[in-house]
Amino acid sequence: MGIKIERITLHRVEMSLVEKLVTSFGGEALRPCTVVQIDAEGLTGWGECPADATPGYSYETVNTTWVVNRDHFAPELVGQRLESVADVRARLGKFRGHPMARAGLEAAVWDLFAQAAGKSLAAYLHEGRCYPTPPRANVNVGVSIGIQPGIEATFAIIDKRLAEGYRRIKLKIRPGWDVELASAVRARYPDVALMLDANSAYTLDDAPQLAKLDPLNLLMLEQPLWHDDIWQHSKLQPQLKSPICLDESIRHARDAEFAFEVGACKIINVKPARVSGMWEAREVHDVCLAHGAPAWVGGMLETGIGRAANLAVAALPGFTLPGDISATNRYWEHDITEHFTLNADGTIDVPNKPGLGAAIDRDRLEAVTTARETILPE
Repeated sequence: MGIKIERITLHRVEMSLVEKLVTSFGGEALRPCTVVQIDAEGLTGWGECPADATPGYSYETVNTTWVVNRDHFAPELVGQRLESVADVRARLGKFRGHPMARAGLEAAVWDLFAQAAGKSLAAYLHEGRCYPTPPRANVNVGVSIGIQPGIEATFAIIDKRLAEGYRRIKLKIRPGWDVELASAVRARYPDVALMLDANSAYTLDDAPQLAKLDPLNLLMLEQPLWHDDIWQHSKLQPQLKSPICLDESIRHARDAEFAFEVGACKIINVKPARVSGMWEAREVHDVCLAHGAPAWVGGMLETGIGRAANLAVAALPGFTLPGDISATNRYWEHDITEHFTLNADGTIDVPNKPGLGAAIDRDRLEAVTTARETILPE
């Protein structure tokens, strides 16, 4: 079942976050991204490149994903007949790097093929894999809380999120804002599922300080050391009782295999955009499943396009921990898709319509688009 790619349109989108998310490397209130639209034989597929305005979390930015897709990746696909999503990986295989740029294009192709098959994206991701269970109808989700002005302000945000129904709280930390904060939060909320995210703010010399977090019964400590490191994490994990979760340093399934082999972590956060798309996200998931290691799907402040795709990925059986795929109102007052809401049991429903399953609000997309460019066959 081939699909011929007729044109690819890039939309530069900018929307204001409801709340600025402050991490160890900063934060901003205006969130840009590149939305990818692919038209093919009467179908339209949608994807998202969630790279930020600055090279903080990743070396990619909204500008680099635009240029790389426009000048290099999209021309390899437009005008071509693709037989499967695997063709995207094959045609872009001669290029190195730029996983978020790849992920946006690939997501739109996943959407096209799932629509053509008349299946939801979650169901389509299960095809050809001998998984023990079908896709989940809904997934457990948590919420991420950025660095606040003080502990009382942190309490106020946690109270708000728990009242909304979230059952897992993630706090951003950095040196000087860690043990005191986490101890106060654990004392006030003794039963909440609590995790901490350092965003690579520490070094191996900080192991004694991080070990002070062990009595707090953390769900995990996420990416405490260098963003590109696995080996030093293997030196840190034996010094801690808290499970280490790797995020930035897992770029593909081979990294996941290595991390488990050397004992660098016990959990992996899989962000599809970070690992170059849903195909590789599924591969990393399969590694975790084979090792019996918990995994979860992280978020990157996506619009509803990226959120719908992440929910489909999170429906895979190995993603057993709550993901960072919060409800729409956590991020946007008015999204470019229909809104996702939190269920009473702390879950969000996985779209079950063919393809991505999230209706695009074309008027809203137009209103928040600051640039647009269409790539056609030569």
